[in-house]
Amino acid sequence: MRIVIAPDSFKESVSAPEAARSIARGIRRALPGARIEIVPMADGGEGTVEALAGVLGARSVRVRVAGPLPGLRVLAPFAFADRPVPTAVLEMAAASGLALVLPRRRNPLRTTTLGTGEMIRAALDRGARRILLGIGGSATVDGGMGMASALGVRFLDARGRAVEPTGAGLWRVDRIDASGRDARIRKTEVVVACDVTNPLCGPRGAAAVFGPQKGATPAMVRILDAGLRNLARVIRRDLGADVLRLPGGASAGGLGAGLVAFLGARLAPGIRMVMEAAELPRRLRGADLAVTGEGSFDFQSACGKVVSGVAAEARKAGVPLLVLAGRLGRDYRKALPPGAACFSIAPGPCSLDDSLRNAAAWLEAAAEQAAQAFLLGKKSKAGVALRGGSEV
Repeated sequence: MRIVIAPDSFKESVSAPEAARSIARGIRRALPGARIEIVPMADGGEGTVEALAGVLGARSVRVRVAGPLPGLRVLAPFAFADRPVPTAVLEMAAASGLALVLPRRRNPLRTTTLGTGEMIRAALDRGARRILLGIGGSATVDGGMGMASALGVRFLDARGRAVEPTGAGLWRVDRIDASGRDARIRKTEVVVACDVTNPLCGPRGAAAVFGPQKGATPAMVRILDAGLRNLARVIRRDLGADVLRLPGGASAGGLGAGLVAFLGARLAPGIRMVMEAAELPRRLRGADLAVTGEGSFDFQSACGKVVSGVAAEARKAGVPLLVLAGRLGRDYRKALPPGAACFSIAPGPCSLDDSLRNAAAWLEAAAEQAAQAFLLGKKSKAGVALRGGSEV
């Protein structure tokens, strides 16, 4: 029997790799002869680097880069794998994230994605030919100017002077000179985890929807929106890329649009990017069982989360699925896909502190029980088939 284990992290308690190992230990107790493949998952946000590092056999790399505010330097980690294609897995939040800026200093007119570009350059220096980039949790609304600047793209004003690659510089851009862009980009596949579908500008755009959480006042929102619109106009004229209405262009303060325009990146749902990189569809083919899980399983789990992605692939492969959850939330049955069974790992009523503290042990015990139930179900079906009967 071959079993594929592909859980998300259980937030604030166990990472996806830790959850997968706990589940594996429980299943081995119930099914000691099973062949188990561990494939930790993530949705492209926090935890993506850690989840993919183990699957890809990647090593951890740290590089000192520019932080989101002028003068700030941060030590940003990413993962690098040499085979089968030299691949770097990056999270922009490690260099340009909101968590790196104190609440009182948050101001998207001043922040930049320069450090994200420096991370990409560091990955290229190590020989990357595929870059997987998660762009959630940004502190920026610079349209990707900072990122592109670090890779040799120049942004000039009407007098030919360099424009500061921040939100405040957006409206001053009059010309884009991409002649000095790092030539290695042309030979590199860039895939971006992007679950946002908002366009770059307007009432659903980067400034209006996401600017306030990054410290933007109503006046700043108007300035940033006008600046992004100006940047899109110059990009179309100088680079031939129309990003104004690009679905997902608003992500990470317009970084989504910038990655497409300046690097030729492909935007993909976060879970799709991770599943492709981990080759989950291939691993599921011919499997007897798939197991996934997350901290809270509810009606929202069907909306682009790890469980829904794994469930869709398991269904395509004709593989039964077990879902293990820290808690079963409101209307969780609406998120449960056909052919799947769901189990809460909690042994009974408990506090949140108990759940967080005991998640690994409870996962192990629940996985053992779920595997036993699966085995009993298979034996029951086999017995019915041998008797020539039918199940009710």
